[in-house]
Amino acid sequence: MSNNSLDSLDRKILSMLSDNARKPFLEIARECKVSGAAVHQRIQKLSAQGVIKGFESMINPAMLGYDTCAYIGFFLNDPTRFDEVASALRDIPEVVEVHYTTGKYDLLAKLYARNNQHLLQIIHDKLTLLNAGRTETLISFKQEFCRQVPINNGFEND
Repeated sequence: MSNNSLDSLDRKILSMLSDNARKPFLEIARECKVSGAAVHQRIQKLSAQGVIKGFESMINPAMLGYDTCAYIGFFLNDPTRFDEVASALRDIPEVVEVHYTTGKYDLLAKLYARNNQHLLQIIHDKLTLLNAGRTETLISFKQEFCRQVPINNGFEND
């Protein structure tokens, strides 16, 4: 769906939800000066169109004992195994994201481990069993910020 098919009310609702996914629909309606039913219908429409993919709670991995965040780049031996390797990575609970990429890596996975020793265990006991090819691991010291994409991004005057 193109951003051009979203009107200003859609973008205002999306902006509020991206700031706080738990914001009550009636509060959004008051701020948008429309009815609660109108907001509910818009959110249903945006969900059906795939604009809204869902609502989630952001959990701090460190509070659950996952102190190491790592990115693992895969250099696949056989490029036809993209889907197979991605599917196998989905079965590893510590892997939270997988991306098909251009450039240096064929696939890039983000994962959380309890510590560096646990990371090493995941690499040796789970990733090498994929027999996918060579990997390169980058450890994140600290996530500075994480945010949604800009909602209005050049469409403020609609």
